[in-house]
This record gives sequence, C-alpha cells and structure tokens, in this order.
Amino acid sequence: MAIKNVMVVDDSPTEVHLLREILTKNGFTVTSASSGEEAIAKAKAEKPDLILMDVVMPGMSGFETTRTITKTPETAGIPVIICTTKGQETDKAWGLRQGAKDYIVKPVTEKVLMEKIKAL
Repeated sequence: MAIKNVMVVDDSPTEVHLLREILTKNGFTVTSASSGEEAIAKAKAEKPDLILMDVVMPGMSGFETTRTITKTPETAGIPVIICTTKGQETDKAWGLRQGAKDYIVKPVTEKVLMEKIKAL
C-alpha cells in the first residue's frame, strides 16, 4: 500500500508543525489530531494511510489510543508509528505490544522518519 495521507497525533503544536514540515516536503498529505479521542474519531472518518502517535497527551495516552485504533476492525489496517520522548526499552516494547508497527524516539530526524515509513 502506498502511503500518501499521514495523521500526526500530538498535543504539542511545535511537534505537529515539525512533523508536518518533514512530511509535506516529502510529498505526503498531513492531517493532525491533538488528543487520543480526536485521533480515533478522525481515523474512523478519514482512514489515513499512516498514523504518527505521541504517547504523552492529556486524556488517553498514545499507548491507549494505539491499542484502540489497532484493535478496532474499521481502523485495524492503519499502521501506527509511535513518536515519543519516552525512550526506555520497556516503553518501546509496550508500544509495540499495543499494535504499533514501529517506534521513534524524539527528536525525530527526517532521515529516520522517512526510513521508517519506507520500511512499512
């Protein structure tokens, strides 16, 4: 599946802006959500090709949101890459157990992000 539409889920406008810049420069269409609840609703409505998920957000964490998206039949086919400052191996293992396809520790570089997307 070719990835064209990416949803960035992060409560930090700065992070959303940074990721949007990298993605649009590389030819992707970008939408965003600032909470887990908004991400789930948008994932169902818009069916993005990929979701980049922050972990630390108010309300639902990125781990909970990833689990909900990857276990709900109508959104289960959307790959999720967790993008977070939480860099412990236990965090990474937990994120992948929630259904994430990959895990990137911030700060995100364009090179790493593009490699991860191409690898999907």
